[in-house]
Amino acid sequence: MAKSFGGNFFEDFSVGQMLRHATPRTLTGGDVALYNAVYGGRFAVSSSDEVARVLGYPRSPVDELLAFHMVFGKTVPDISLNAVANLGYADCRFLKPVFPRDTISAVSEVIGLKENSNRQTGVVYVRTTGLNQAGDTVLSYVRWVMVRKRHPDAEVAGQSVPKLPAAVAPEALVLPPGVSFERYDAMLAGSPFLWDDYAPGEKIDHVDGVTVEESDHMLATRLYQNTAKVHFNQHAEGQGRFGRRLIYGGHVISLARALSFNGLANAVQILAINAGRHVNPLFAGLTVYAWSEVLEKADLPGRTDAGALRLRLLAAKDRPCSDFPDRNEKGEYPSDIILDLDYWAAMPRRA
Repeated sequence: MAKSFGGNFFEDFSVGQMLRHATPRTLTGGDVALYNAVYGGRFAVSSSDEVARVLGYPRSPVDELLAFHMVFGKTVPDISLNAVANLGYADCRFLKPVFPRDTISAVSEVIGLKENSNRQTGVVYVRTTGLNQAGDTVLSYVRWVMVRKRHPDAEVAGQSVPKLPAAVAPEALVLPPGVSFERYDAMLAGSPFLWDDYAPGEKIDHVDGVTVEESDHMLATRLYQNTAKVHFNQHAEGQGRFGRRLIYGGHVISLARALSFNGLANAVQILAINAGRHVNPLFAGLTVYAWSEVLEKADLPGRTDAGALRLRLLAAKDRPCSDFPDRNEKGEYPSDIILDLDYWAAMPRRA
């Protein structure tokens, strides 16, 4: 009997299937330092224990996207080891802060399957839940991924595509109990602009760009224990359709979020991801730029110290975003757009 595992193929999945992922991961300050070294994020709450304590956190929480990537990485061997591409996200909610020394584990449920017309691949929809050592849910999200078939002629029964919400409702957004932004120091955080200063329809060019190196994305992806072949194995990918390794889509999300500090420095916490698409591939040696659009503003239930901004974050490769590159009238993306992410962020309000 073979002792090694080559990953699941499309025909190995069934709707309703539950997957309990190995292995639990205890996050440390070293993980946080590596994450900061790769992306250079400067958001105050996840950068400073002292800032976090003033607001009511016991210490600085782990960046929400680091927690997301850690959970995502747990799922790869079971869901996307044989993926062609990760296609999108929806209905992602961050429900409880993660701190260094917390242990994160993950479970997933297959909620949809759809074979592609070429019968070479199919799309697998899963809802993944990340848990801490106490069994509390720290985050939950849906993603869909295109996975190769082992045998093109294999029949796959029970196919269906799940209906997903267009956005997480504002009343479902969660800020940690006991946390208050009444003593938030905006200038110390890097910007005078608070929730009150933004308006729906406003567009923000984040100006800066960052060039992706092979060592950066491979270090980051290994940090998350993400074992997807398309990110690591040049010998195999050299014979594939692109001839080289793909940058993990989550790497682009974290880069774009870090870049968004310049213009959204007080968007202190990601509360939810409504939708996300990796529109075009990214490769090492290219430079990522980003811009944001304010889609919506919302009150947070029972809160007067902070509100929610619904933001659309777009990232481009080798294209500065001063002209806000976007879809055309047919809904088609330019070839240099690589990410379109719709998310809710918490931002302090004026008293």
